[in-house]
Amino acid sequence: MSIFRKIPLSYIRVFESAGRMTSFAVAAHELNLSPSAVSHSIRKLEEMLNLRLFQRSTREVKLTHEGAVLLEHIQRGMEEMQRGFALITSDEPTPLRLHTAPSFATQWLLPRLAGFVKAHPNIDLRFSASTEYARFDDDFDLDIVYGEPKLSPHEIIPLGVEGLAPLCTPELARDIRTPEDLYRQQLIQCEVQLFQWKGWFEVNQLAPPIHYGLRFDRSAMAIAAAVDGLGVVLESTLLAERELKSGALVRPLTGSTREVKYIGHYLVHPRRLHRNEAFETFKTWLLAELGLSKDWVF
Repeated sequence: MSIFRKIPLSYIRVFESAGRMTSFAVAAHELNLSPSAVSHSIRKLEEMLNLRLFQRSTREVKLTHEGAVLLEHIQRGMEEMQRGFALITSDEPTPLRLHTAPSFATQWLLPRLAGFVKAHPNIDLRFSASTEYARFDDDFDLDIVYGEPKLSPHEIIPLGVEGLAPLCTPELARDIRTPEDLYRQQLIQCEVQLFQWKGWFEVNQLAPPIHYGLRFDRSAMAIAAAVDGLGVVLESTLLAERELKSGALVRPLTGSTREVKYIGHYLVHPRRLHRNEAFETFKTWLLAELGLSKDWVF
């Protein structure tokens, strides 16, 4: 039997309070106990674990390294319990908290969001966009990341295969009949793109140019620059789908060059037995919009 199952919950509650306050006396006041009762509870917990959780002196108590580690995990567990109680007792729907890569949000997700909101007006959606990984314990339920995620215990779902192709305005496209014509164009590059112009030229058995025109750290900015006629961008046709559909951008070398295929984005979320209905609704909608089934595996 796990040692955890043998430890009274009262010991855990006293330890959390004493560790958070770094004071047995203050913890005793918070819990409406005597200081000696708090001290006794901590001592019994230390005996059960065969570990020192606090360093004691006449003036203060301080957490040991082991005590600090235990406190962090206990507090995380208490936050999860509070979230669970809130889920089953609140009359208001639990918000769905989504974190996403910035360009995916701007270029692909937001243009489609009106349809989701209209179909599911009672789902409270909260969005945040950055290049950082989401912290699921504290802030988010789902994360859409760019590039293959780092190893983790979470569920990781590739969001389909994307294609990279040269894109430009119809006006510029009139001067691009062969791949070699690109050497005379201003080439726009997104520096965080998994594949750069150099890779595209190599895939098409061409010598990469020595000079590139404009560089951006966001695909959304690189696509906007191409729409403004500043040059030819190498970008995901998924992220530029709206501009291609409207005719603001075209693919000048379709059929005469090889498109680079790759998995650009992934959906990441914790593996949990119970989720709120909004989670499953949004996930199903997202995969359907990408043309993927719920059970799709690359």
